[in-house]
Amino acid sequence: MSIRAIVTDIEGTTSSITFVKEVLFPHAARAMPDFLARHWQDKAVQVQIRALAAETGEAINDAATANGILQQWIREDRKATPLKALQGMIWKRGYEEGAYRAHVYPDVADCLRRWHDSGLALYVYSSGSVAAQKLFFGYSETGDLTPLFTGYFDTTTGPKQSADSYRKIAEEIGIPAELILFLSDIPAELDAAREAGLHTTLLDRDGSAPPCDHPRVTDFNAIEPQRI
Repeated sequence: MSIRAIVTDIEGTTSSITFVKEVLFPHAARAMPDFLARHWQDKAVQVQIRALAAETGEAINDAATANGILQQWIREDRKATPLKALQGMIWKRGYEEGAYRAHVYPDVADCLRRWHDSGLALYVYSSGSVAAQKLFFGYSETGDLTPLFTGYFDTTTGPKQSADSYRKIAEEIGIPAELILFLSDIPAELDAAREAGLHTTLLDRDGSAPPCDHPRVTDFNAIEPQRI
């Protein structure tokens, strides 16, 4: 049997961590106070504020309190769903206004198109919200890549270093785990995916990834799903 679906991470895998750390995160941090103040009563924002309160165990009754917690989480790079969802709302305006385009490595777009055209189902699993993932690939430097993807997964599925998350992904995709390939630059994520029965490949873009026993490549061109 050969691979029928590929699930890919974003940061460090399809795209530079630098873009996320030096462009997207600072933009969200700068815009967060004004965004919360202006949109405090919006239903979508309040859903995330309630989730923020539930996660912290604190009463959050105003934008300033919420901003203080969220700014701390941004500094910590916390993989928390309320933060990721609110960041995604802010990034949407930045993309739409042309403030930036999402970086993708030169090899990525062509390989995604080739895999898609060969009949492989393509998915994304990232700590960023599904909405943020769609914006990322919709406003990439190489154009709109969203038509290539069948679906998206984020932390609402579960932590990226938990095997149960990958079991849920395989179940939702509807393909046996052994026919799915997961791509990431984080060995611990690959460990969890392999525990769930998925095939794995480490993207070691700059040759600095720690030792691990997963297949290792430096770009997407070296990945041959039909040979796995």
